[in-house]
Amino acid sequence: MPGVTSPSGGHNTNKAVRHHTLVVLVENQPGVLARVAGLFARRGFNIYSLAVAPTDDDERFSRITIVVDVESSPLEQITKQLFKLINVVKISELDPDDSVERELMIATVKADPSVRSQVIELVDVFKGSVIDVGFDELSIAVNGEPDKLDDVEELLRPYGIVELQRTGRVALPKLERTPPRLKSVQNRVAN
Repeated sequence: MPGVTSPSGGHNTNKAVRHHTLVVLVENQPGVLARVAGLFARRGFNIYSLAVAPTDDDERFSRITIVVDVESSPLEQITKQLFKLINVVKISELDPDDSVERELMIATVKADPSVRSQVIELVDVFKGSVIDVGFDELSIAVNGEPDKLDDVEELLRPYGIVELQRTGRVALPKLERTPPRLKSVQNRVAN
C-alpha cells in the first residue's frame, strides 16, 4: 500500500501508518514555520517529514511540504486550523497516486579498501554518487523515491553506516498526460 511506512522509514507490517502529504504556501516571514509546526504538535499530529524553501518565482512566499500521520485525527481538522494562521496563503493535499515524491540521502559508510569497490558498485546501481572519500570510509549521496532510499539504506547497513541524513520528502502533482484536444473530445463523448 503506498504511503505505509514505519516511523523509522522502513516498512511496517504490524501496524499500518497512513501518511498524507500537505503542501502549504506561506508568506516568507520569521516565525511562520515555527507556528505551522507548533500547530501540528498541539493537535497531536506526528510530522514524519518537513521541507521548506522560498518559491522559485516569488521569494515573498515559501513552500512547506509536510508529511504527517493522520491515523489518529482527521486531516480536515488540521487543514481548517492551518487556514486560521494569518501567514498561510494556500493548502493542498497531494495524493500519493497523483504526485511525484523525491528525497535525498547522504550517508557515510565504512568501506576499507577490501570492500570499497562493492560499496561503490552498490551506489552506482541506485544511480547515486560518491561525494567524499576517506581512508576507510565513503560518503555517498542518493536521491529518489522514499522506498528506493529505504532499500539503499538496508543494503548499506551490513557495511556499517557511520552517519546518515535524509532530507525528507518534497513532492509535486503529476503533470497532465491527456492532450487538451483529446480531453475535450472525451468530455463530449461522456455527455
